[in-house]
Amino acid sequence: MSMADARAHAGDGAEPVAHVTDRVSITARADLFTLQGDALDEALSRLFVLAEETITVGEGEKARRFALRKPANADHLISEADFVMDERLPYWADLWPSSRVLAGALLTHAGHGRRLLELGCGLGLDTVAAMTAGYAVTATDYYEDALHVTRMNARHNVGHEPTVRMVNWRQWPSDMGTFDVVIAADVLYEREYATLVAQCIARALAPDGEAFVADPGRLALPDFLEQLAPAGLVLRERTVVPFEEGAVKQQVQLLRITHAD
Repeated sequence: MSMADARAHAGDGAEPVAHVTDRVSITARADLFTLQGDALDEALSRLFVLAEETITVGEGEKARRFALRKPANADHLISEADFVMDERLPYWADLWPSSRVLAGALLTHAGHGRRLLELGCGLGLDTVAAMTAGYAVTATDYYEDALHVTRMNARHNVGHEPTVRMVNWRQWPSDMGTFDVVIAADVLYEREYATLVAQCIARALAPDGEAFVADPGRLALPDFLEQLAPAGLVLRERTVVPFEEGAVKQQVQLLRITHAD
């Protein structure tokens, strides 16, 4: 599969790849985990051309405006080495409709005293919404860049950073522990992720916990739903939330999942 085919493979709202660049890894240039505050902002601004987008998520008195900093052009982040290794593309740097829908739902939660894990934090919108709702958040991603951008966006919007951790779903950390809530937005764009995401949720979710998965109808969604039962999970509720902004129109499914009784 070519890079352009892989990028378009994500479905609605995805643009073809314009070009590919080779980037030196963050860890080869600096250990950004040691940087905080303005020092982190400055380091990220040297790595990316940053743009800021202000969005409103949620409804009524729960609605909130967040200003998210992000790479101005996600296509410029594509690494040929990453793609050759495992067809990895920087979907994390886009602000997807499913993330907006999930963020709005999280703002209605009472998260104080509860732990939440995000699978695939991307730009950090859902992590920021969860922190705003009071959760103690651990944000994970397969791209280290995403973790640092999430840290930056959380600090600017909430005033402090979440716990972050780089995680490969194929090699789930044995010391991850369990969480009251597990969330994921628009992560089912590859068929193998159906089984992986179900298994990761099952491992990370506390016995009485809830998982929330937002999806716009990606190709792995039907298989993911079939993999819930083998993983010891059950779909408790499915809500369809229409999303429309300009030319982008999606029917985002918000799934509430728990362990089976």
